[in-house]
Amino acid sequence: MKVYLLQHGEAMPKEKDLRRPLSYKGIEEIRKVIAFLAKNIDLSQTVNVYHSGKLRAQQTADAFAGELSLAPPLEIAGLLPLDDPQIWASRLNASDEDTMLVGHLPHLARLAALLISGDQEKEILRFRMGGVAALERNESGWWSVSWMVIPGLFKESAGEDDELDMEDLEFISRLTI
Repeated sequence: MKVYLLQHGEAMPKEKDLRRPLSYKGIEEIRKVIAFLAKNIDLSQTVNVYHSGKLRAQQTADAFAGELSLAPPLEIAGLLPLDDPQIWASRLNASDEDTMLVGHLPHLARLAALLISGDQEKEILRFRMGGVAALERNESGWWSVSWMVIPGLFKESAGEDDELDMEDLEFISRLTI
C-alpha cells in the first residue's frame, strides 16, 4: 500500500486574495512536478485523492488528479494544518488502497513522521510547497519513504510577474477558482 503526501502549491498572499488560490509560481511548480511524475512514476493504482478543502489544496489536488488521470479529488476532514495526524495514520494503517493526500504543514510532516517512526514530533521529511513524498507500507506493516519529488529539483520557476503563455492559461482554466 502506498500513500502520496502532497503539500499544496505556493498560494497567493492573504493581502492579495483572502481565498489564497495558487500563485502563478505555485502553478508553474506543480506543473513541473506533474510532468515529471507523468513520465517517470506509475500512479495508476491510486484509488483515492483527498484534500483539506482549502482552495490552494483543492486546486493542487484537481491539477494532479486531472493531469495524471486519477480519481476525482474529494474534500475530507483531518487534513488541515493543525489536525491530529493520528486520524490519518489510523485510516491509512487500516487501508489497502493507494491514496493521495493533499494538505498542509505541519500536518503532513507530522503524519509522515508518525507513520515512519511512531513519533509525530521527529523531523523525518522536509516538505516543500508543490512537493510529493511517496510512502510505502510493507507486509509487516512498517512504513518507509519510496521517493520524494520537490519543485526545487527542476530549473528555476517563473516569478510572480513573469508573463504566462497559452499553455499556462489553459492549465489555469482547468483549476477550481
